[in-house]
Amino acid sequence: MIELTSRQLQIIDIVKKKAPITGEQIAESLHLSRPTIRSDLSVLVMLDYIDAKPKVGYFLGKKSSPSLGSGYLLQETQVKDIQSVPIIIRETTTIQDAVVTLFLQDVGTLIICDEDGKLAGVASRKDFLKVTLGNPGAVSMPVSMVMTRQPKVVTILPDETVLDAAHKMIFHEVDSLPVVVPCHVEGAGTKLDVVGRLTKTSIVKLLLDLEARG
Repeated sequence: MIELTSRQLQIIDIVKKKAPITGEQIAESLHLSRPTIRSDLSVLVMLDYIDAKPKVGYFLGKKSSPSLGSGYLLQETQVKDIQSVPIIIRETTTIQDAVVTLFLQDVGTLIICDEDGKLAGVASRKDFLKVTLGNPGAVSMPVSMVMTRQPKVVTILPDETVLDAAHKMIFHEVDSLPVVVPCHVEGAGTKLDVVGRLTKTSIVKLLLDLEARG
């Protein structure tokens, strides 16, 4: 299978959402000139990913979306489609209880919420190791002492794409993201409700499912 470029995947996505659409309109959507994408359009038509009719424009070709490869799948799948149940503890939970939860739930990161159930922070295995090694008294400390606090927590929205989430994970070097929905709290501004979590494992499973179907 020929691996499509990022721009070619974007073109397919635009055609899928706006077909029929002219080459000029596709170029405008990409903030590029028509000549710049001419070769991309030719390749996609040749490979049957898109088709063209004179005086009508471009529309999707015969190849179905699973054939478009992993990049297209990650662009087409939303976070809410593969998110899992969040493992949440309160910021008053002791480090000892947090570590027990970490291993019982077999997760690498815990999501921490305040007394109102809004996102307060996250803490990873590495955070707990740093504070407990050589400091046995640390186990009775609250997790709020070691967590990464909101708003420094890297989050993702349910309707963002899995590709966006993967980019965030790679850029910020994290293994999971809290899936959140902003809400307004009177007197406190905008807070975040935690509705799920997305892990690298979930993304890998998505790609493995694609391979199995292929």
